[in-house]
Amino acid sequence: MSSEPKVSSFVDAVDYQTGSVVSKTIVKKETGTVTLFAFDQEQGLSEHTAPFDALICILDGEAEIRISGNPFIVKANEMIILPANEPHALKAISKFKMMITMIRSN
Repeated sequence: MSSEPKVSSFVDAVDYQTGSVVSKTIVKKETGTVTLFAFDQEQGLSEHTAPFDALICILDGEAEIRISGNPFIVKANEMIILPANEPHALKAISKFKMMITMIRSN
């Protein structure tokens, strides 16, 4: 049974927490996930890889996203694709919120 549809704000769906990274999974299916994150300033995710492309949409604030060592500054209302199997890392320049969408493929 699925939940009732409702309209909500991406930005308001996850809250900042001092000195932390907060995540909230919105959709989790065998075929992919949609997750919201809130990063306090100077917080981040260390370098890692993923087996599928991921689309990151910055909802609030500003982040440095490194892909294969190359830095990209991504701000609210901008997006970037993280290519599959490429090392990437994220760091909050200012507090920021993002939505990451990963679609699994064969």
